[in-house]
Amino acid sequence: MKSMIVGTAGHIDHGKTALVKALTGIDADRLEEEKRRGITIDLGFAHMELPAPGGEVVRLGFVDVPGHERFVRNMLAGVGGIDLVLLVIAADEAIKPQTREHFDILHLLGVRRGITVLTKSDAVDAETLGVVRLEVEEFLRGTFLEPPKAPIVAVSSLTGAGLPELKAAMVAAANEVQPRDSRAIARLPIDRVFTMKGFGTVVTGTLVAGTIRREDELEVFPTGRRVRVRGMQVHGQIADAAVAGQRTALNLAGASTEDLSRGMTLAPPATFETTRRADVQLQLLPSAPHPLKDRARVHFHSYTMESVAEIVLYAGKELDSTALASSGQALATSARVAQSQLLPGQAAFARVKLAEAALLLPGDRFIIRQFSPVVTIGGGIVLDAARRGRAARAHTGAQLPQQLEFLEILAGGDAEAMLRARIARRQHAGISIAQLVGETGWTKNAIETNLAGVLKAGKVVRAGEQYLHSSALEALKLGIVSATADFHKRNPLVGGISKEELRAQMEVSAGVFEAVAGMMVREKKIEVVGDLVRLPGLGVVMKDEEAESKKKIEDAFAVAGLKVPALQEVLAGLKVDRVRAQKIVTLLLRDKVLIKVSDELVFHRGALEELRRQMAAYKLKSVKIDVAKFKELTGVTRKYAIPLLEYLDRERVTRRVGDVREIL
Repeated sequence: MKSMIVGTAGHIDHGKTALVKALTGIDADRLEEEKRRGITIDLGFAHMELPAPGGEVVRLGFVDVPGHERFVRNMLAGVGGIDLVLLVIAADEAIKPQTREHFDILHLLGVRRGITVLTKSDAVDAETLGVVRLEVEEFLRGTFLEPPKAPIVAVSSLTGAGLPELKAAMVAAANEVQPRDSRAIARLPIDRVFTMKGFGTVVTGTLVAGTIRREDELEVFPTGRRVRVRGMQVHGQIADAAVAGQRTALNLAGASTEDLSRGMTLAPPATFETTRRADVQLQLLPSAPHPLKDRARVHFHSYTMESVAEIVLYAGKELDSTALASSGQALATSARVAQSQLLPGQAAFARVKLAEAALLLPGDRFIIRQFSPVVTIGGGIVLDAARRGRAARAHTGAQLPQQLEFLEILAGGDAEAMLRARIARRQHAGISIAQLVGETGWTKNAIETNLAGVLKAGKVVRAGEQYLHSSALEALKLGIVSATADFHKRNPLVGGISKEELRAQMEVSAGVFEAVAGMMVREKKIEVVGDLVRLPGLGVVMKDEEAESKKKIEDAFAVAGLKVPALQEVLAGLKVDRVRAQKIVTLLLRDKVLIKVSDELVFHRGALEELRRQMAAYKLKSVKIDVAKFKELTGVTRKYAIPLLEYLDRERVTRRVGDVREIL
């Protein structure tokens, strides 16, 4: 069964609600005030099923919108998820102001299918109806509702005339509507919240993507609250699952009506992040009363959410506004201009700064309305709403050309190029699949499929869990080599730079560093010895006096056995300065020629190996040894005995039990 969402549009009192009732038998005016005043104030909903050729059934969900100019904000909350529009024009009034505004909104939202319905056809004679039809055809010329590809159907909701033809036209249109992706990540913009006796909290909305099932856990955006789906209805019928393109009502556990409101969105938990910044393609309507100034405040609408926003125009780009009509297609660029305002009919890249956080994803359509007086002036499509660092947020100066190039790629609609650009933007920090899912709204499978070609071609490389652009990877490798070489130059007496110090210099995650270091070891660009990174063939480089000092230190401790001299005394007798002497000691400690037993005592490894042999031999006589016996056995004073016994405890040669040690 194919499902489709049908939305109404048109001027007040042109018969939208009456038409929906005549088609479905359902009065979409649910509010008492609507019935008392005889006008639609808020969104109304209805549903029906129609037979299609071949024995199939088309399930239609209707979103009836208010036509009064004061309630356009409510109209905007309902039309974001529609597949087919019924542009309703009364035959006795023809085209009116809200006809034009609603039609502009439909155009900006990228609605591609519709039927023009001439209502109240019984109220005029045939000649008048013909004149109105000609006027409407002229109004629709060159648009997605231009006849004959989009029919004009005259009806009377009062007599029923024309309704069979309208139903047939809707079934025909359903065959042309591309079904929404039920395998995508689920997203339900909430348009209504209420309490149902015996059930609790209920929300409704048009499921714009994916599938929601009973018992699913969902996250409420932007609040982050987790809820569980206790039950659901689809087009008024109890269901176990709802798929994209269906009107859906969810009975939720975990939230009250005070916790939810129109404008919030339900989606799988821990998948997306809300934002107060988004880069967009923006088109100003030719009918806009004034130019849009840089940093102008507007009312921003996307799906069911609305917020006050500031529009920051990207200086330096003017775009061909005619291209914006096609969803997902690039805007052609024309002359470079230093613009502080956007003229009516022009289009540009811009940054939207929202007063309130919202869930926005690439591809989402939006409408902007003038701050005051409130009229629709433009709209467009979201290109990028990912959180970025301070440098990436710049929209002027040195970053502007790169940012404009990035937005042009996103506007181009090529999935592979878009992913490659997003990965390149992260430079050597890389980006994970989970982060790409959050940035794009695409599924993991879709991303991996679109990355397969660039991975095979080597344009993108996987480093641990992160994906890096090949240019960023090469820059990172050069940076590692350069930093390591610089360390060797500054520290000739140290065997290499520590991995953690090098990672911190490169400002990459541990996972990326380990993966890239592994690549470079295989490519013989670096060597990793323990915790140190060095260039191939390079290590400690000593001058004659340094090599002589190293031998003196080693000999001094080797000869001393367990009765070692104070380290500072040994260093004082060297020819090299104290800094170089300390580096030589560090080198001997790293190579385990010398072993630090305590903060003050250092021993030669040979002496400690001999001590182990002594303890093994003593164990043949007794498994226990006290401090006095240890002093007698080794010939050392208590100054040395206690630190040496504690060292043996740490090495699991002995174990302290009270005042004695057990030899293990």
